Amino acid sequence: MGRKQSTGLRNRNGIWHIEKQILGHKICESTGTSSLKEAELILARRIEAVRQATIFGVRPMRTFREAATRYLEESMHLRTVADMARHLRDLDPYIGGLPLNKVHLGTLESFIQDRKKAGVKNKTVNLALSVVRRILNLASRLWRDEAGLTWLETAPLIQMLPGTDSRKPYPLSWDEQRALFQELPNHLATMCLFKVNTGCREQEVCRLRWDWEVAIPELNTSVFIIPDEYVKNGDPRLVILNRVAQSVVDSQRGTHPQFVFTYKGHPVTTINNNGWKGARKRANLTQARVHDLKHTFGRRLRAAGVPNETRKVLLGHRNGDITTHYSAPELQELLEAANRVCEHQSGKTPAMVVLKEKVVAA
Repeated sequence: MGRKQSTGLRNRNGIWHIEKQILGHKICESTGTSSLKEAELILARRIEAVRQATIFGVRPMRTFREAATRYLEESMHLRTVADMARHLRDLDPYIGGLPLNKVHLGTLESFIQDRKKAGVKNKTVNLALSVVRRILNLASRLWRDEAGLTWLETAPLIQMLPGTDSRKPYPLSWDEQRALFQELPNHLATMCLFKVNTGCREQEVCRLRWDWEVAIPELNTSVFIIPDEYVKNGDPRLVILNRVAQSVVDSQRGTHPQFVFTYKGHPVTTINNNGWKGARKRANLTQARVHDLKHTFGRRLRAAGVPNETRKVLLGHRNGDITTHYSAPELQELLEAANRVCEHQSGKTPAMVVLKEKVVAA
């Protein structure tokens, strides 16, 4: 149990927390320090800030670090929280101690220049800037103090850097796919085979769960519906299984009670590991990336004459008209479109032949 050693402060697991009623406002928050002296100073400042806000309408000064901490606490359920924490850790030496109203492109300039000098691409820098922009928008619109004032009066414009360093996709040919998959470890070959036949993103494949599978008895097949919190664009993701993808899923049944794809009884956290990189090198495809499997699926759909709107559904792209509720005829149409990328010359699926060859070779 926590122990009180100063009025309004309670020690919990070595960290002092504020628990105090001030001018009708109850404050319950961590001071973030194990020092009682520092905690008492923080409490005194919070008392004065509440008094100023309540009596005079003066907005309390909050640092970007405080706002970043709250943002991470509220984002713990998101799959991207680790990436956001990493960006905020990189930003902290530059703007962590600044008041929120002092965070803008001018104060971010040294961060941007240092990252570019270190060889960091614009796209990665923009990911960090987008986190800053999100925090400032929340502070100016949603987060309010005990007196009802937002943490920040107005959020500044945070412009993104130009995406001049974006890399062009590299869709694989059938021969390149065969060469690459032959070099992959079996568990990665299985995951990549599923990916190149569904257009799923890497983490959608890694996190795929059995309880997301929905049987479609009318079509003698099943689909997966990935919840929005696990999807990059924030919308639920309908995954249509063509013949190859369905065979992959069926081959995984019974291997794990929760996750579809595992390695030695544990879920696979990433496809882009040493196994992938080594196989890519041995196949002379060092230019290929995991995400190119999604591009490969999209390119093959287009080459097969699948309409743009249907491709958007199959690839999981955000679209205001897309839903996860479809009739059996609509699902039949999507399934037929997805199956078009299974056929190649003799009608066999080259990727399935690759897996059979791997088994024989073993």
